[in-house]
Amino acid sequence: MSTELHSMADLSTFALVAEQRGFRQAARVSGQSASTLSQAVRRLEKQLGIRLLERTTRSVAPTEAGALLLGRLRPALDDVANALDVLNVLRDSPRGTLRLNVPVSAARFFLQPIVDRFLASYPDIRLDIVVDNNFVDLVASACDAGIRYGERLEQDMIAVPIGPRTERFALAAAPAYLARRGVPQHPRDLLQHACLRGKFLSGLVYPWEFERDGQTVTVDPGGPLIVTPTVADLAVHAAVAGHGLVYLFEEWLAPYMASGQLEPVLQEWWLSFPGPFLYYAGRRHLPAPLRAFIDFIGQPPTSP
Repeated sequence: MSTELHSMADLSTFALVAEQRGFRQAARVSGQSASTLSQAVRRLEKQLGIRLLERTTRSVAPTEAGALLLGRLRPALDDVANALDVLNVLRDSPRGTLRLNVPVSAARFFLQPIVDRFLASYPDIRLDIVVDNNFVDLVASACDAGIRYGERLEQDMIAVPIGPRTERFALAAAPAYLARRGVPQHPRDLLQHACLRGKFLSGLVYPWEFERDGQTVTVDPGGPLIVTPTVADLAVHAAVAGHGLVYLFEEWLAPYMASGQLEPVLQEWWLSFPGPFLYYAGRRHLPAPLRAFIDFIGQPPTSP
């Protein structure tokens, strides 16, 4: 490979590592090994004769020179990607990779049929789906688009409806737990109960919010178990086993309530909220796979 081609690949690697703030994080995004990425950055630094990244055992950050290069480099790399993507218009079907960052609820409850139909319609597009409940910087995470709920979208993002337009949280507990501890009659009663809680990866334990006839009640109860949404089934199974009350998406708890393993509690207080959105950064040129996906989700599914 020529020095010029080496430099282009190494520049792209440097930008990814700098934006991800680490070689291991960049390796997860790129699918390459951390040692390969490290070698590419060292090669680039040697070629340029200047250090671009400050490395410690815990973090990686651009030097002053690295930050200056990154500021000029990212738009240029985007322009190169856009220039190559223009060739998609000459093909019968767009191709390339579409990287989506989605929450657990989307991956579990409504994304699968959309993915099935999209892959059948666009066989030359590869979907790379990252499941992550935290709101992420799409550029820094090397994702083309994400799926989140309206209250977690930034104003400079373009949002397109996807999935169910109204959803609900459901509160439930095992019949044995309710027989032993009693049935709560008001959300504040939950402060005297064992509640199986959820938290974000940041460590923040999110409160439980309820609403009835325009009245909103937020409670922060205690309990024997706290889990991240990626392993929320642990909380569900703990509720089935009688360890406490669980408050999750209604779709998540519906099979257990239908089977009688869980009983609905305070159903008149369950919180309804608008459905999710596909969000992406506004720019002049959208990658062909993303443009195809946006057009696709705007079309009603056809009958088989």
